Amino acid sequence: MRPAVTDVVQRALDIAVAGAGLVVFSPVIAGVAVVVGARLGRPVLFRQPRPGLHGREFTLVKFRTMRDVDERRGLVSDGDRLTGLGRALRTFSLDELPTLWNVLRGEMSLVGPRPLLMRYLDLYTPEQARRHLVRPGVTGLAQVSGRNALSWTDRLAIDVWYVDHRSLGLNARILLRTALVLLRRTGISAPGESTMAEFTGTPRDGERDVA
Repeated sequence: MRPAVTDVVQRALDIAVAGAGLVVFSPVIAGVAVVVGARLGRPVLFRQPRPGLHGREFTLVKFRTMRDVDERRGLVSDGDRLTGLGRALRTFSLDELPTLWNVLRGEMSLVGPRPLLMRYLDLYTPEQARRHLVRPGVTGLAQVSGRNALSWTDRLAIDVWYVDHRSLGLNARILLRTALVLLRRTGISAPGESTMAEFTGTPRDGERDVA
């Protein structure tokens, strides 16, 4: 199936699955919202600009997993701000449930390269920037190939490989492997990091790439 046809069919599946998911998981979404509100306060939802298809900005919506920055209490880095509740939500990807709304709106797909940060756009090589030729995904090939434990070079290369080889069959396999990764709870954070290390650009010859 040609990529253009794959994208059209995948969009129809995205609408159907995201819509059904929001209905089916509505009790879980409501329960998580109550717990996050009680433990972390408001806002319950985390909203952040992310680059979507062709790098166009959209607002990603997830459950909040971190405390507010508070220099007096030493809450500055992501590692310090990430709570036990937040870590549990991330482990089982429950913080991602509101992202189904982004899928329904057409800003994301169920499968695709994960939307990273806007400030990374100027750091990609032209080859790496090709990851934005498709909608970003709730899950992706990189997430089932090592998740946050991958180096940035490997992760971005996998994203580009996905763009060139995407198909409905590959998407189905990624979704299945995503379920297995969640059950095994592997690759949640990079070695020595609470989440994912900052991307500072592709290292030059002789420099070390870190995950």
